[in-house]
Amino acid sequence: MGDAVQQFFTVKARIAAAEQEAGRQAGAVTLVAVSKTFDAADIRPIIEAGQRVFGENRVQEAQGKWPALKEAFADIELHLIGPLQSNKAKEAVTLFDVIETVDREKIAAELAKEIARQSHAPRLYVQVNTGSEPQKAGIEPRQAVAFVARCRDVHGLAIEGLMCIPPADENPGPHFALLEKLGREAGVAKLSMGMSGDYETAIAFGATSVRVGSAIFGIR
Repeated sequence: MGDAVQQFFTVKARIAAAEQEAGRQAGAVTLVAVSKTFDAADIRPIIEAGQRVFGENRVQEAQGKWPALKEAFADIELHLIGPLQSNKAKEAVTLFDVIETVDREKIAAELAKEIARQSHAPRLYVQVNTGSEPQKAGIEPRQAVAFVARCRDVHGLAIEGLMCIPPADENPGPHFALLEKLGREAGVAKLSMGMSGDYETAIAFGATSVRVGSAIFGIR
């Protein structure tokens, strides 16, 4: 058994322990295995070990490896977890099952147009910039609830969750707590939060999915 497969099972066990510790139902948290920068040969053993939900940062990179893998494994669920440029909306709607990075009006409008055109509707999350970091994607926390409402009412988009990436040098707990509060106010059921270094904390704060890459595949 390869290192990545062993690490995958370790992460799964730690998620299960964190669910129990937090008094959450077993299986309440979905593992999104972040496969960005790894090729199909690296990903396939993790699929064969039972993982079906994966995350990619870039539309173009995902196009190079996932169509063939999705053909081989029909029940794969692919998440876009990196920033989406409006000129990639068409390809993103075609390839991805979930887009976690809706964060501005232009993207919402483009996605609505493509969903109508393709008759294929990926599940959608709004990304919130909980640390208000100027270099990071995501809508400002104070605008998030109104933006979710506009996505629904103006663009006809079904927003099912919120996503965040806390600042690397801060305690993630308050950011996860903020996202959980915004999720309740916005009336969404899903929270995508927590990565390799803090996913157990995220589970304690109510994450419904965690995005884990390097703890499974190793350092890129």
